Amino acid sequence: MAFEGLTQRLQQAFGKMRGKGSLTEEDVKLVMREVRMALLEADVNYKVVKDFVRRATERCVGQEAVTGLSTQQQVIKVVNEELTQLMGGSHARLVFSSSPVTVFMLCGLQGAGKTTMSAKLAGWLKKDGKRPLLVGCDIYRPAAIKQLQVVAGQVGVPVFERGTQDPVLTAKEAVEYARAHQHDVVILDTAGRLHIDEQLMQELARICEAVHPTEILLTIDAMTGQDAVNVAHTFNDKLEITGVILTKLDGDTRGGAALSVRAVTGKPIKFAGTGEKLGDIEPFHPERMASRILGMGDVMTLLEKAQENIEIDEAQAGDMAKRLKNAELTLDDFLTQMQQIKKMGPLSGILKMLPGMSQIGDIDIPDDAMKKPEAIIRSMTPRERRHPEILNASRRRRIAAGSGTTVQDVNALIRQFDEMKKQMKMVTNQSRGKRGRFRFPMGR
Repeated sequence: MAFEGLTQRLQQAFGKMRGKGSLTEEDVKLVMREVRMALLEADVNYKVVKDFVRRATERCVGQEAVTGLSTQQQVIKVVNEELTQLMGGSHARLVFSSSPVTVFMLCGLQGAGKTTMSAKLAGWLKKDGKRPLLVGCDIYRPAAIKQLQVVAGQVGVPVFERGTQDPVLTAKEAVEYARAHQHDVVILDTAGRLHIDEQLMQELARICEAVHPTEILLTIDAMTGQDAVNVAHTFNDKLEITGVILTKLDGDTRGGAALSVRAVTGKPIKFAGTGEKLGDIEPFHPERMASRILGMGDVMTLLEKAQENIEIDEAQAGDMAKRLKNAELTLDDFLTQMQQIKKMGPLSGILKMLPGMSQIGDIDIPDDAMKKPEAIIRSMTPRERRHPEILNASRRRRIAAGSGTTVQDVNALIRQFDEMKKQMKMVTNQSRGKRGRFRFPMGR
């Protein structure tokens, strides 16, 4: 998971301030020394680290005590704000052209994930109501256009290609085709190289002159660390990029590229690839990413994932709400909730977005963690799911055999379910008690 190492180091650094009643200059310098080491170990650019620590130190030493905040919280607040500014300050949205067709050109080195990210971006735009057209402009990498067609098919977006024709001409024809066929966004999947060369840059510059892209988005592999920063710097000098897309952010526990690119190029990070699936793309929010880095969770992104991935049946939701109010949930409800959570991605990634749960990085939560309880519930009869109190020893043995689990697994699931119902009943009774105690006069 991105920033995992940095998060742990920063939490250790802030832990050294716990219990201190006042904030001295020596305390700040001690913590900032730890912060500096944490950022350098995360592969953040040295100059970026130096400037970051200087600004944060000046703010911590110079600020007055904030009412209601401990010294530890005051330092965390400053570091959080500085991290947010380092990554851009606020979310940078895609810019769309006022003309009928907006052109996004994706560029970058070979292996950075441009082709897959082109399809991810197209899928994201399609969900947003756009009609994107993907364009195969990589005529050098074997099967590059075929790969684009495959991933485009998975997100339901058409591909415009002209084989080995000059990519500049292909890009021009694609824009004309988009106008004629009511596509409002054109995404150019351009060629990459194993390293930057003049021929590549000239071709990209010619495409820019031919179609005048609204956005030139540099695709960077987050796992390349400092090399990613050097690549970004060179592409920006040659092409004047408008934004950055980070790929494989989920695979880099350090995250130094994300913290360095914005500071070095001055160009915002607009999207991040967070997994291998074509739906694993997120708009980049600096304030949310800073919160994740400091182990404070990211509830907003979690809510957005839930809204995007969970389909709610109004009638079913109403019935469940009624049963929830009366603490009468069944194992069918339990199964439904597990299936909805699975749609949101790996369980460990979901938990990390909850405040205070960043430490679960040390716990191995397999992606199939819900398979066993699902199999157990599915092996029950409809009556057993509605009334688990009838599950005697022989029924439990039958369920275990049918689900490929053990009687102990079945017992554990029923205990968890019973405990959940007890907690719900307690909360329900407390809320009813409060309503009973706090009565408002209805008039005289």
